[in-house]
Amino acid sequence: MFVDEIKIYARAGHGGRGCVAFRREKFRPKGGPDGGNGGRGGHVILRADHDLNNLIAQYYQPRLVAEDGEHGMGKGMDGRAGRDLVVRVPCGTLVWRLSPTTAPATSTSQPRRAGPGQAASSGPTGGLAAAEVQPPVARPVPRGELVVDLAEHGQQFVLCKGGRGGLGNRNFATSVRQVPRFAQPGEPGEEGEFLLELRIMADVGLVGYPNAGKSTLLTAISRARPKIAPYPFTTLHPQIGIVEYEDYHRLVVCDVPGLIAGAHRNVGLGHAFLRHIERCRLLVLLLDMAGTDNRAPWDDYHSLLEELALYDPGLLARARLVVANKMDEPAAEANLRKFKRRVPKTPVIPISAAFGQGVDRFKRQMRAALEAGPNAGESASPTS
Repeated sequence: MFVDEIKIYARAGHGGRGCVAFRREKFRPKGGPDGGNGGRGGHVILRADHDLNNLIAQYYQPRLVAEDGEHGMGKGMDGRAGRDLVVRVPCGTLVWRLSPTTAPATSTSQPRRAGPGQAASSGPTGGLAAAEVQPPVARPVPRGELVVDLAEHGQQFVLCKGGRGGLGNRNFATSVRQVPRFAQPGEPGEEGEFLLELRIMADVGLVGYPNAGKSTLLTAISRARPKIAPYPFTTLHPQIGIVEYEDYHRLVVCDVPGLIAGAHRNVGLGHAFLRHIERCRLLVLLLDMAGTDNRAPWDDYHSLLEELALYDPGLLARARLVVANKMDEPAAEANLRKFKRRVPKTPVIPISAAFGQGVDRFKRQMRAALEAGPNAGESASPTS
């Protein structure tokens, strides 16, 4: 099961209370106050870990409660501090603080980031009938204040601070008040409800309409084995693959579930899919050049660019490649010629992912585009 969004409750440990005690020894029957201090409550700390790829652990344990501090004791003994609760989360996790009056999120503002190791404190579906394809119903997810973006391995963030331990009565003795019979209670730990949202950290994002062959391409260029079937919405959550080269260079490729018209408005869970390409350095627009679902490839191309621009205009500034898939089909050659006439300034890489044709060339150009920087690849506008 893949979990990329989960609501959790976190509470830091409460501080231990101070002790009211007096020194009583054989030859000092009226010794002064010696009550110890209470221990600090444990923190709830989030730590980014590149070995994790989803939030499945928080799905099964949504309550994160740190240990309370021990109470102070006599003979001046302080209570032990509560153990910190360190929770590992995948790199690319955003933390939102929820509140009862939180409204559904409609923006994609950029969050602040904590430094490495820092512990901070605070449309249409083509020729398919509507009865054949029923995309998931969009559900707005409430978000509140954006707390932190854990984007790098080893980053730490104190989600909830533990309560301070109370002072024992020995701290309140003065020349006037020599026998204080009171102590401080421990402070409560911070608590709250949070939403953890994962945005996958990948070098390349595969973007396209359902049934365009994204999962087949991911299988051809990596050892990932996503489910492949000849119907739309086979892939319901992002798939990750590692592309390896002969010189041991590696690229992380993310197969984003198929987009449909209106994805920028969260139609068909569009936001849940689009957010995973926000961190990709290279976008690969995969087109079904054979028109298997009775869609024109040039219309798909313009629609994809339009959806990206409406969701986040900054995505159009990323390097991108246009790949024509299913070139083994009879109608693909004619459609490719029409595509080049309709979109003349856009380079196209013809491949057949199912039979491995052109896959090696695609891998070389994908690496070259990443090494060239953000201005590499085609840069046509949605209306070109």
